[in-house]
Order: sequence, then structure tokens, then C-alpha cells
Amino acid sequence: MKSLVIAEKPSVARDLCKAIGGKFEKHDEYFENDDYVVTSAVGHIVELCMPEDYDKRDAFWRLANLPIVPDTFKLKPIERTESKFKAIKKILKRKDIGTVINACDAGREGELIFNYLYKLAKCTLPVKRLWMLSMTPTAIREAFKNMRDGEAMEHLAEAAQSRSEADWLIGINCTRGVTKRLYGSRAGNVAGVGRVQTPTLAIVVERERLIEGFKPRDYWRIVADFGIANGSYQGNYQKADFKKNDDEHDRIDRIWDEERAKAIIADLEAADRAEVSEEKKKSRQAAPRLYDLTTLQREANNRFGYSARRTLQLAQSLYEKHKMITYPRTDSRALPEDYPDTVRKTLLGFDDTLGDLAARVVSNKWINPGNKRIFNNKQVSDHFAIIPTNESPKKLNDDEMKIYDMIVRRFISIFYPSAEFDITTRFSVIGEHRFKTEGKVLVSPGWLEVYGKDNAIGEETLPALSEEDGSPATAKLESFENIKEETKPPPRYTEATLLSAMEGAGKLVEDDELADAMKEKGLGTPATRAQIIERLIAERYIEREHRALVPTPKAETLLDFLSHLNAEALTKPELTGEWEYKLHKIEDGELDRDAFMKEIVDMTKEIVDRIKNFQEDEDAMPETELRSPIDQQPLYESMRAYRTKDNSFAIYKIIGNRKMQVSELKELLEKRRIGPVDNFRSKAGKSFSANLLLDEETNKVKFDFGGEEEGSNGTVDFSQLTPIAKCPRTGGDVFETPAAYVVRVMEDGKETTPIRVSRKILDREIPREQMLKLLENGKTDLLDKFWSKRTKRPFDAYLVLQKSGQTKFEFPPRAAKKGAKKAAKKAAKKAASKS
Repeated sequence: MKSLVIAEKPSVARDLCKAIGGKFEKHDEYFENDDYVVTSAVGHIVELCMPEDYDKRDAFWRLANLPIVPDTFKLKPIERTESKFKAIKKILKRKDIGTVINACDAGREGELIFNYLYKLAKCTLPVKRLWMLSMTPTAIREAFKNMRDGEAMEHLAEAAQSRSEADWLIGINCTRGVTKRLYGSRAGNVAGVGRVQTPTLAIVVERERLIEGFKPRDYWRIVADFGIANGSYQGNYQKADFKKNDDEHDRIDRIWDEERAKAIIADLEAADRAEVSEEKKKSRQAAPRLYDLTTLQREANNRFGYSARRTLQLAQSLYEKHKMITYPRTDSRALPEDYPDTVRKTLLGFDDTLGDLAARVVSNKWINPGNKRIFNNKQVSDHFAIIPTNESPKKLNDDEMKIYDMIVRRFISIFYPSAEFDITTRFSVIGEHRFKTEGKVLVSPGWLEVYGKDNAIGEETLPALSEEDGSPATAKLESFENIKEETKPPPRYTEATLLSAMEGAGKLVEDDELADAMKEKGLGTPATRAQIIERLIAERYIEREHRALVPTPKAETLLDFLSHLNAEALTKPELTGEWEYKLHKIEDGELDRDAFMKEIVDMTKEIVDRIKNFQEDEDAMPETELRSPIDQQPLYESMRAYRTKDNSFAIYKIIGNRKMQVSELKELLEKRRIGPVDNFRSKAGKSFSANLLLDEETNKVKFDFGGEEEGSNGTVDFSQLTPIAKCPRTGGDVFETPAAYVVRVMEDGKETTPIRVSRKILDREIPREQMLKLLENGKTDLLDKFWSKRTKRPFDAYLVLQKSGQTKFEFPPRAAKKGAKKAAKKAAKKAASKS
């Protein structure tokens, strides 16, 4: 009898055939030799049935039909891959097949892919599990020698099925219920809700609201320059008797009272010298731990700007295609305790510079099997940390090479000794005022040598005290400066910081050791977090602005509604992290699957009941400063609008997919017209600008694009306008509308508008002459007083025209930091003296 091997992807099936050996005959859907038939899925090819598959009436989204909770979940082939399912089912029914080998990815999702396929095919053959952590031929052959019985994977299969059914229950019921309550029967509007994606979205929205509500506070810092025999150094004023408190912005060098800062400056003006003391200590820094997928994604986002999905794609290619790293979808940062010999072989397999660095680990006997930061069975489940294999290097593209280089250097460096530093802390005291300066000297690079950072040995960052400075030492007060600054809001999430927050169940945990302790209760798994972020972007809940992730008004509407429902289970990351923790418990056989599913079903029913019976408490709606244009009655703030008590008039908070400021709505209600206003979004997600009008007859808000008042499609009636110039790029006519500069091109009687630039961008008017310069040169002069909505501060930038017809900002070079010019002059003098 033959064994049927089912891989997750066709490329893996081909690799299995090569590793097994023996002559395989290729057929349309499989490979076959005397002992094995090898085939593959193409990822998920079986899914849970949809509500309409149980009852055709559920094809229509109706609140009355909710909740939908199947007694038994049914399966069906995914339509686009149904032929693949039928082909595998046919092989499973062959008389010469006696065993099925599950060779899908070694994890929860791989188990689900095989399990659903096996169940829907109604297969009863015995199952073996091929558990591969590396795709090298040697590792594959080793996995075939150590196959697990199918029964041993029962708990992992239960966890996978529970995850799938829980997401179905929450996703189907809550998405349908919230969509009907928020959008009614309006086509094309869907409020997607998910067990993991919604609390992830809540993290981003909460941060955005902190930024929007942030009120900056002024503070002062005093910086002084001191001179000694060996040179100059800078010190920062330190408040006396400073203690940490509840004020997250308070620091030992921040003075909150301007008069106090002026008094210190007055004391310094009367001074000449400072008494100097210092203390020295040695510091050691160990290499960072090996990568799991989330830390790899975080660092790749910080270093190269790669999205989490892109990093996973590259790591998967290095694993599947090139066989150069171990299994990447892991949450472990340790290696098995029996791995030291494998580590030695791998370290001796590198070439060139990395080969020399790796070989030194072996020759110096730095591999310590007792090091629990590296070799720790308790921190390894079915997967271990991502490390290189001993496979010969293949030709990689630039992106693959960057990820591979990160993994290799991290792997080599963890066996190196700690980096050692001498840290000098110097205090310069003038009367009662103390200034602090720190210098750090790299004494022994240790693991930093793997990253090429050994060239800083002996490089002093602080001129040393000498006998010439006296005993006790003194320094000349050369200059001082009172610097006014203001507190800044927390930064928006990037993919790197959001991945960290997801791993910590909503807490932004940067410390590696603490993150490891919390990751079992994180949102999602390493393999799914990138997919969750991409889904939020695809559903237009968040947008990428450079590296920042910004929530849309759609996201705020959803979170506001769920907040009104008190649906904490869908918005609190900690609670959803608990569910993920329970799925881990099911995997380990420590929690009954039925108990978990009952909890999910009960929660689904409770949330649906709240959705169906939700009524806003009109008495609780706060009165606002806005007034009805009809009778000047006050408007009250409801969940989605500002409206009168009798509902005779309402104006929405979100217009054209843009959250309106209260000040903007106030002006619109008073003057019946504002604009041009930027950053409206069409249904296709394209940004546009327009004036807003309050119609005299209907009191409804309309867009004015400079000739037509209509929907959000940006149409301009050019028949009412006169061209102001010819576009040197397209040959079209340039028009100036109330909202924008628009280039119209006519070809074969068809009208296109390839270039459209708002007349007002981030509260800054764009003059006509700068628009013409933009068309002529592709770039404006340096324009000032743009207003950042993120930092709440003005900034200067050039506008640059892209090929797409959109504009982007180009920023002037940053001014040198305070002290940088002085440091540059000193470095130049030093270099000149050496030459």
C-alpha cells in the first residue's frame, strides 16, 4: 500500500519528492513512485459554510435573523479551488492508498487546512503527521523518520477548529448586525467586525484620540557649555530633589515655570566657574535574543520600512524556496536543548566575512549548552526561533538578502560575549545648580563586532579631566542657553509598534523579556498579525501615511457604536488576548474545546442582543455650542451627528469620509458655506478638496467643486470656467476652481483630469504662481506654514508633483542639532592636527 502525502503548497510538494528520492512520475495533480503519492493544497481549499448554505433566507442581511449559531458547523470547498479539492478527494479514495501523511505547515493553520480537507472528503484512513521546521533535504528526511501519529495532533486540531468557528460566529453575526444598525440598506457599506481585528483597531483609534486631544505644555531646558584643559563639553541642568510622579511628561531636566528658568539664567550670568565631580562605572550589554516572527517583522519595519506582510513573504521565500532559514511562523526565541551540534555545523557553513565571525564562535568554544537564553526547551513548543540552515547560499534578491542578513547576524551574535562600556557621569555644579553630562566609551565590542560596530573602541565622547583642572576640579562656564520647548503627543503607531502592542495584548511592550512573558495572551498569532493589519487597511479602517498607521472616520464610527453598546469583549485587547491564551490551552490539552466554544456562543448572543435593542439615550446627549440654522435651537451630540431634540435638523460628524471639526461645522452653520476644505475621500479612497454648502431649501450639506454642487465624485463644470494657463506637461488647460487647480486634457472628444491640486493643503493656501511653477518644474519653492494635524505644529516643505498627478511633500535638510557644529569643528581640528 502507498502513502498519500498532502503538502500545503505545490512548491513544498516538489521539495518533498526531491528529498524522499526515488523516481517520481509527474501527473496533473500529483507525483507518484512505488511508495508515495505526493500532492498539495494551495493553502485553504475548504471553508466553513456561510449562513445561506444552512438557510437560503439568510442570504439577506436582516437583524431579525440574528444570531446565527449552527448546531453543527458544515464545510464546503472554496469555489475557486474546488477542482483541487475534487482531485485530492479522488486520490484519497484510491484502493492502493493505505495511509495519509499531513505535510501541511507545522502550526495551527496548517493543521486546519488538512483537517477540513480530510473531514469534507469523509476520509477514514489512518493519519501520520510530518512536522518540518526546516525545508532542507536533510531536515525533511529526518521528519519522515520521526512522523507523529495523527491522534497526537488532536488538541492542535481542536484549537484550530475552535479558532475558525469562533471567528465565524463573531465575524458573521457582529458584522451583519453592526452594518445594519450603522448603514441600514445602503449598498456598499460594510462594517467588518472581527474577534482579533476589532480590538487591534481599538488600539490604533485610542492612540489617535490621545493625539487629537493632546494639549501641549511649555517647558524650558537650560544647557551650558563648560571648558577644561582637554576641551569642552555640554551639560544639562538637573532639577534638585526630582522624583518621578504621575506626570508622564515630567523629566529631571524640564523646568515648568518660566520665571524659575529666568532666575537660574540670572545666577549663571553672575558665575564664572563650576565645581566638577564624576563617577565611572562599567556596563555590559548582552546580544539581543534570536528572532521570532514578530520581532523580525518589527525590526524590518523599523530598519527598511517593510510591512509585516512583506517581511513574512520574504521569510517564507527564504524558508520554502531557498531552504536557507528554519520555519518562520514561530513565536519562540529559543532553541531546543539538543541543538548545540546543529548550531556548530551551521556556524561553520558560512562564507566570507560572516564565515570568519561565525567560525570564531566555534574556535573560542562560545557555544554554551547551559545558556537558557538560547537553549531552553521550556520556551520551545512545536517551533523554535528563526535561524539559518546549513544549506548552501542561493542567489537572493535585495529584499531577501536584507532579511537573511538580519537573521544570520542575530544568530552569530548571540553566542558572542557581551559588549563592555565605560560610562562616565560628570556633574558640574554652580552654586545650587547642577548640570549633568554622560560619556560612553566602548571598551570591548563583544557581539557588536558582528554588526561592524567595533571601530568605536577607545573613542571618547567626553574630554577627560586632568591635573590642570585642579583638585578638586573646576571648569570654566563658557556659555549657556535657555531653550523653550513644548511637550509632544504620543506618536502614531507604525507596523513595528502595533505588532508589539498586539503581542502585548494592547500594551506597547518594548522590553524583550517582558514581551516574552506576555506573548501567550497576545492578539492573534505571529502568523496572522500581518494579515490582520492588511485586512484593516483593505477594509479602509486604517491608512498608511508613510510609516504611520492612521485610523479613518469609518474606524471611529465603528468603535463609537461598540462603545455605546458596552461591547467590551470586542474592543478590549486584553479580553481578546485571553481568548488567544485559551486557544493555547486547548492546544496543550489543558482546556476543553466545548467550554471555550460555549463562551464564544454566549458572548455572540449577548452582543447581538445589544445590537438589536440599542437605543440612544436622548437625555444623556450633551448640548453643544452649535445651533440649528432653522430656528437657532441648540444641537445635541448623538453618536453620529449633531441634532435638535425634535430631529427637525441634523448635521453629520463625518462628511465625505472626513471627520469634521466642531469649529468647521459651526462656521458652516453660521455662514452656510466653508472652504475649500481638504482631505475628503471618495468611495474609491481618493482624496479631494471641495467647498461645503448648506442648501437654502433643504438644509442638507452639498459639495461645491466650482461649477456643480453634487456628490463626492469631484466633477467640475468646465463650461463655466476660463483657463488660466496651458500645462507644459500634458498640453491641457489649467483651471482654477474654488477648491482646486485642475488640468483638463481633451483626447478624441474624451475629457480627463490627470492633475488636480487642492488650493488649500493642510491649512496653507497654494498661490497661483506656485501652482504654475509646480507644473513647469515639478516642484514649488519652499512653502511655509503648513499645519501638521499629527504634531499640531507648522512646518515648511516643497510640493513635488508625482507621475500619478498627485503631490507629495519634500522637506528641506534638517538644521544641525545644537552642539553639532561645534563638534564638527572640533573633529576637523583634531583631524588637521593628526595630518
